[in-house]
Amino acid sequence: MATSSSAGRVLTLCKQFQNVFRISSAITTQHGSSALTKYQPHLHREKSPLAALSWYSPSSSVGQCRALHTTISRRGLDEFFDVPENWGESNVKSGAPWTAKQLRTKSNEDLHKLWYVLLKEKNLLVTLEQESKRQRVQMPSPERTRKVERSMIRLETVVTERETALRLLQTGQEKGRPGAWRRNKCGHVYWYRFKEYAIPWYMNRRYKRKPFFTPKFVQPHIRLRIEKHIRQKARNASLERRTLAELKEKFPQVKVSES
Repeated sequence: MATSSSAGRVLTLCKQFQNVFRISSAITTQHGSSALTKYQPHLHREKSPLAALSWYSPSSSVGQCRALHTTISRRGLDEFFDVPENWGESNVKSGAPWTAKQLRTKSNEDLHKLWYVLLKEKNLLVTLEQESKRQRVQMPSPERTRKVERSMIRLETVVTERETALRLLQTGQEKGRPGAWRRNKCGHVYWYRFKEYAIPWYMNRRYKRKPFFTPKFVQPHIRLRIEKHIRQKARNASLERRTLAELKEKFPQVKVSES
């Protein structure tokens, strides 16, 4: 009896040990496969950095990877400097600035992208200008800055035209904030932008204190101010003609534009 009971105990212990061994071997295999998949991107980090980044996403625990999509190569602070092929060159080839006619044919999305392209180019040229000043050398092709600025101004003009046209169709107002031309007590005409008040204008004492008129005794002074402006304009034109005449007399071989 004692022998059979001891043999049964030994058999039970063997079965328990066998079950524990099976569980431990399965856990070891699972950890080994997860470690292999975890360290696999590190082997190809130099070749594919985007794949290495995807393993740190929250979806990596369930075995799903999302590719990081980018349209340009990121070079850090090197984006503020020109390409190495143009280093040391005195003249850099550049195209003509964008015209308003060309920009009107573009969609809003293309104008949005073009704005940031021009902004990036402007930052690059400003950095190049400051570096040239630091080294006390001539900036290569400085006319590029003016071309970029003209393109950005024309782009803003085209966007403003589209916003104004859309506002006219929706609200019938040309400006974003409605207003009217007013004349102050000194006779100056200016654009007054309407404001929102909690009470009507005829009950608002603060609004009533604003002088939107010109007294009668100010009329002679308005005429004197206009005469003063015309006299100053004529004086400046005469001074410019006299300066051009002196330049022609001093440098007859140089062609001086009269405009």
